[in-house]
Amino acid sequence: MQRKIKFAPGEFYHLYNRGTDKRIIFKSKKDHARFMVLLYLCNTNDQVRLGEEFRKGLTLNDMFDVKRENTLIDIGAYVLMPNHFHILVHEKEENGISSFMKKLCTAYSMYFNTKYDRSGGLFEGRFKATHADYDNYLKYLFSYIHLNPVKHIDSEWKENGIRNRKKAKNFLNTYQYSSYLDYKGVKRNERQIINREPFPDYFSDRNSFDNYIDDWLGYDIEQFTQGPTSRARSVLV
Repeated sequence: MQRKIKFAPGEFYHLYNRGTDKRIIFKSKKDHARFMVLLYLCNTNDQVRLGEEFRKGLTLNDMFDVKRENTLIDIGAYVLMPNHFHILVHEKEENGISSFMKKLCTAYSMYFNTKYDRSGGLFEGRFKATHADYDNYLKYLFSYIHLNPVKHIDSEWKENGIRNRKKAKNFLNTYQYSSYLDYKGVKRNERQIINREPFPDYFSDRNSFDNYIDDWLGYDIEQFTQGPTSRARSVLV
């Protein structure tokens, strides 16, 4: 089945997918860490050889220092949730997104199936994508992606709005499995996953990012789910 949108170098896209039958795809801290390392290592034309890196005595955290050549895409934001993920990307070269996502999903599926003694497809078909083809929508995606983890402490926040802004903000400051902490200026190896340079300079410093998130935390749910475009409603997974 042909994809409705066509990827093109120089454009921005929101990529997402979830586990087949909405199954949990990140069961442990190590699962999250593995996927995040793959976000970094799969972003290259080179073949991913985690086994070789492990034999060198490298830990998963060490692998963010592995040198890459000719990255396929630029990742501007991402989040891992129990049964799905979101990634905001900029395509650098022809077929960069498709090559990256094939490597990422294949590598993680092989790891997951081996670890949990299962077979078959892990994800719900091929990954989904929307084209962030105008500025308001692209900027909105930074809030949408980074606010996803609030569901951990309030499962109905997308339906009812965020009841406790302070609690939500405090939780986001402790959530390790997204690029939120990197925009907050936290020094960690995972910051190597993202490259903000090709994206518009929406957040010149940590305070501007903080203020932007605070603004969205205060919006009512209708504004959030609709966002600058009705397309946002179709990706509330």
